[in-house]
Amino acid sequence: MPEVQFTDQNFQQEVLKSQVPVLVDFWAEWCGPCRMQGPIIEEIAKDFEEKVKVGKLEVDQNPLTAQAYNVMSIPTLAIFKGGEIVWQESGLHQKKQIKEQLENFS
Repeated sequence: MPEVQFTDQNFQQEVLKSQVPVLVDFWAEWCGPCRMQGPIIEEIAKDFEEKVKVGKLEVDQNPLTAQAYNVMSIPTLAIFKGGEIVWQESGLHQKKQIKEQLENFS
């Protein structure tokens, strides 16, 4: 499953109604740590291709979803399962940390 671009418009369908766990990277173009997180998220999308949906939500272009999930700082990563957040944390994360969390929920 390639990386998906989440928006305020498709979030419910793509994330909340997903049959598989979803990793959401809340980010912004101007954010340095977010740009560092990007390639790691792309690797995770390839590694978990069949088990987890992985995507990004640009917070400046999609403020409603970011506000709904209390995203106050970026990057923020969140794992959704069954339409609910099961893990959420802000800051730059290494691939190993993200994989460990995903393995708990996939």
